[in-house]
Amino acid sequence: MQPVVIYSSDWCPYCIRAKQLLTQKGVLFEEIRVDGKPDVRAEMARKAQRTSVPQIWIGETHVGGCDDLYALERAGKLDALLKG
Repeated sequence: MQPVVIYSSDWCPYCIRAKQLLTQKGVLFEEIRVDGKPDVRAEMARKAQRTSVPQIWIGETHVGGCDDLYALERAGKLDALLKG
């Protein structure tokens, strides 16, 4: 199983949805909260080239946000990406 990292915010409904999908699939993930941490948010923005949360990586692949994660699931590609 590939390592999964999700940059998130406590009050973000998209973050909650993304984490719910990963949890339902039994995926363990590292959550990095950006709330009140401008240096961590800046690191995320530099890596993702996006400033919104969530930002999700599966292994070395930047998936994007919640909608991107669900699009992979709908297309039947998420499980293969998780397995590497």
